[in-house]
Amino acid sequence: MKKVQLLLVCLMFSVVALAAEKVIKLPKPNLNRTGSVMKALSERHSTREFAAKALSLSDLSDLLWAANGVNRKDSGKRTAPSALNKQDVDVYVVLPEGSYLYDAQNHQLTLVAEGDYRSAVAGGQAFVKSVPVSLVLVSDVSRFGDAKNTRNQLMGAMDAGIVSQNISIFCSSAKLATVPRASMDGNQLKKVLKLKDSQIPMMNHPVGYFK
Repeated sequence: MKKVQLLLVCLMFSVVALAAEKVIKLPKPNLNRTGSVMKALSERHSTREFAAKALSLSDLSDLLWAANGVNRKDSGKRTAPSALNKQDVDVYVVLPEGSYLYDAQNHQLTLVAEGDYRSAVAGGQAFVKSVPVSLVLVSDVSRFGDAKNTRNQLMGAMDAGIVSQNISIFCSSAKLATVPRASMDGNQLKKVLKLKDSQIPMMNHPVGYFK
């Protein structure tokens, strides 16, 4: 009987552990990580094979800050430049337990949707479904004005590309595996992430440890 009770307690804690937290407070980014830009550039490459191990909170924190975090608190400006400083690119974090919006100003994750939506990021490529985390880069083109204007959409795409390069270079330096992708189920992601019509999913980056 005691063994059964112990098993039930363990199962209960497992379910709690898998529940999505409403807000994930990230540790402060480590600005003293070792590595040089030139070495990171020389070692940068795309990979589609990932270990199943979940990304540590400290690695996720540094990754998000490097991608598009605030590096000048007095002005709120970012690690990634943006056209007209409109800061149109938002980073969404898709985890097995839920999807989050990265709040760069407060350096934390805010829950958008509970549940596993990695299949929406996969867009037909099965390997993405089991990657520990995927970053979805979304440009809110309305921050430039008319969201239907082709030039504004091109600026949004360019800004997403800059954030993507930040991710790639950080991952190279931090010995993390990643690949920049445009394939994804955009319509499904718009529903899951509760995006407005002016918010366009531009790219995504599966990220994990090397297999």
